[in-house]
Amino acid sequence: MIGRLRRKLIVACMVSLAIVLAVILGGVNLMSYYKVVSDADTVLSFLSENRGVFPKGQPMEEAPAPQAPEANWEHRRLFSPETPYESRFFSVQLDGDGQVLQTDTRQIAAVDEEEAALYARTVADSGRTAGFWDDYRYLVVADAGNTRVIFLDCSRGLSSFRTTLLASLALSLAGLLAVLVLLLVLSKRIVRPMAESYEKQKRFITDAGHELKTPMTIISADADLAEMECGENQWISDIRRQAQRLTGLTNDLIYLSRMEEEQPKLQLIDFPLSDVAEEMAQSFQALAKSQGKEFSLHIQPMISFHGDEKAIRQLFSILLDNALKYSPAGGYLDLGLEKQGRTLVLTVSNTSVQPIEQDKLPHLFDRFYRADQSRNSQTGGYGLGLSVARSIVSAHKGKIRAESPDGLTLTFAVHLPA
Repeated sequence: MIGRLRRKLIVACMVSLAIVLAVILGGVNLMSYYKVVSDADTVLSFLSENRGVFPKGQPMEEAPAPQAPEANWEHRRLFSPETPYESRFFSVQLDGDGQVLQTDTRQIAAVDEEEAALYARTVADSGRTAGFWDDYRYLVVADAGNTRVIFLDCSRGLSSFRTTLLASLALSLAGLLAVLVLLLVLSKRIVRPMAESYEKQKRFITDAGHELKTPMTIISADADLAEMECGENQWISDIRRQAQRLTGLTNDLIYLSRMEEEQPKLQLIDFPLSDVAEEMAQSFQALAKSQGKEFSLHIQPMISFHGDEKAIRQLFSILLDNALKYSPAGGYLDLGLEKQGRTLVLTVSNTSVQPIEQDKLPHLFDRFYRADQSRNSQTGGYGLGLSVARSIVSAHKGKIRAESPDGLTLTFAVHLPA
């Protein structure tokens, strides 16, 4: 249990840190990418208004822009006088049939006219008006009844973005690894007080259980002797019954303590699970019939299981006893067992004495928990049976859950590895 708690603590811390790093670094890198795209689109917008070139002979702030929207004119004022000399771009003019009318590659050395024409045709055929082609940001605009495709080299900005992205990923992984190492070292100290308290609790339960066994045995023996001397009466029967209940409670507590150890000692063998299910069901059918309850079986034959047969028999006994105790007179019980792929599914269902609240279902496996007044001491239970059942299932690497789709029928579903 402490080992599972420690692992959950480490996983929770690592997942939380990973989410925080993903949000922070993801936001930073997205903003960096958006800055590259935004700057490129601003330059392309200006070039599209001037037929794919920067105006010459005057500063950028004073460049004429006939027919240009006022918003674009404001964007243009953001350029520096060095922008025309820093930008690497080319443009291609196409007619309606996709034929090249004009190619301008004077502002770039990495692309010749043939490559520029190929890029322009590919972009025009794609039907998109803006985007990236390799490391070039492009814009498709109408130009005097034809089409002009303008490409801007963004390799420098994209390279900086990729470098930042890779560096942030590397630093994030290194940070996660460092935190993982620290958690592996420090988590032992964090859970140590809880582990010590839990060990003391288990030791107390085990020691107290063994100490209680002797007086319970003596009380039962004395009750038998008193009955032989005085004859059977109500008080002696009550003493014997309560002694038996306390003995059962003590045994359940000791069993729970042992099952919740990190490696419970199970005697694993291969045994016919279908036969065990039918045998355990037969011992409850007579009781169900005497109480006027219908008991149906749906057991798939020839199912084998590798596990502790004694513990699995106890699991059947707990679930069937629980279904029998807490079902009303005239109700029904159902035991199902089948193999689904690589999983064995055991279900025990019964009608409930009163409506079942969905929020109480997860608490049915808690120690000493009672969902309602029907789960009191008069039924003979202390609320430990389902806790023992969960421990048995967990020891066999399985899962158990309580279900009540209609609020009137309670089903315990056990999934065990085949």
